[in-house]
Amino acid sequence: MSSNETMKTADRPLKLNYKRTFIIGFAFFGILMMWQVYDNYASSFLSELFMEVFHKDNAEDVQYLVGMMMALDNLAALIMMPIFGNLSDKTETKIGKRMPFILIGTFACAVVFPFIPVAFHYHSLPALIVLMAFTVFFAMMYRNPAVALMPDLTPKPLRSKANGIINIMGYIGGAVPTLLGLFLVLSKYLGEKEAGSWQDHNIWVIEIPFLLASVLMVASVLVLFFLIKENKIKEEIKDDLILGEKEAEIADSVEEDAPMSKANKTMLILILLAEFFWFMADNGIGTFMTNYTRYHLQASTSALSLNTIISGLLSVVGFVVGGIIASKIGRKWTLTSGLMLTLVSYAIWLVLSLTIEPDGKFPIYLYALSAVKGFGMSLVHVNSFPMVVELCNAKKIGRFTGLYYAASMLAQTITPTLIGLLLLTKGFSFRLLPLYALICIAVSAGLFFFVKSVKLNKTKIKVGLEALDQDD
Repeated sequence: MSSNETMKTADRPLKLNYKRTFIIGFAFFGILMMWQVYDNYASSFLSELFMEVFHKDNAEDVQYLVGMMMALDNLAALIMMPIFGNLSDKTETKIGKRMPFILIGTFACAVVFPFIPVAFHYHSLPALIVLMAFTVFFAMMYRNPAVALMPDLTPKPLRSKANGIINIMGYIGGAVPTLLGLFLVLSKYLGEKEAGSWQDHNIWVIEIPFLLASVLMVASVLVLFFLIKENKIKEEIKDDLILGEKEAEIADSVEEDAPMSKANKTMLILILLAEFFWFMADNGIGTFMTNYTRYHLQASTSALSLNTIISGLLSVVGFVVGGIIASKIGRKWTLTSGLMLTLVSYAIWLVLSLTIEPDGKFPIYLYALSAVKGFGMSLVHVNSFPMVVELCNAKKIGRFTGLYYAASMLAQTITPTLIGLLLLTKGFSFRLLPLYALICIAVSAGLFFFVKSVKLNKTKIKVGLEALDQDD
């Protein structure tokens, strides 16, 4: 490239290709759809079968076993995601480095996933555990490469905005079963407390959400495969990627083959530690919220589905504005603001949980607090992943994506078992679930204050109507 061409490239504003980013988001659409169904059912499936096997009448007596099983799933993910991230970094095929893993993992996962409720319906705890393990394995095969595809094809300064779009697509995927009314249709079954109540009804009651998720997973990955040509796009945007490297929000510049600088390494460690603790909180609530609703509040989980919708809508708002806010005040302070909002929501939930007795109804205040928490955590998620992959060059995006998810999966491996064990201790019950989350978020926010605040670069980025002028 001549000096004149270099100057022209530097003067040219970076612009996010919204159409391409939206299509890349179809991969995350399928991922979140599957996990939404998985999270809504897995812990209760396990609770019912463990209560049946060990002849327990109180669900809290088996939550440590539920936590252990959920932790083993996450342990497998903790091991597999960095492996598949490294493998995809080193893979070169005619359809790209990420696409082979995305295709194989998605199709395999879609085949196994619908058999989970079948095992539950026929009261087979071993089959349920094995099928859950296979589902997690295949999901991890495609999750890392699917997530790494966005930073592969997006310049660094634009990744927070791009990640917002990716996350919106994921939340749409997660909301589809609920928005179609599937969970509401099941409400009278989900509201029954007797062990085995689900198995004794028509299997299609619990099978339909799993089948729907599998079908739409396959459909979404086919859209991705036919419309996103990895190698071709990477060649077309190579100048933008080079410019983006120069404008990263990091302590020291990233060299192609040089080891990480001490400042960048410290920044990475602090981000991953903070991430570990916010996922300890987030996954702890997510894993046990269905059981909290059924066994503590004694409420129908159809209300929990509405709660998920409200939280999801506010999360979408956060995904839209998170990248914009970060472009004004930086990713660190945007993310820290999200953690503080989440901290406040958990603190209020704890106070109300300790002062208001359950009455068999889902409390109105949880809708409002979930909205605040959903918005706050969306600011966290939309900026945290770009901060991690900002610290590496293009050859290591899969590896650093693996590090990001290793931290989250380590948290999700520990937190279900830890909460399950706490529920066995005298004085700790589902009522104190928000206390657990509050402590974890407080540690996370404290750690993040030590992350280096990098002065924003002055890269010209197209905004408003100007940004919608896309090149196909």
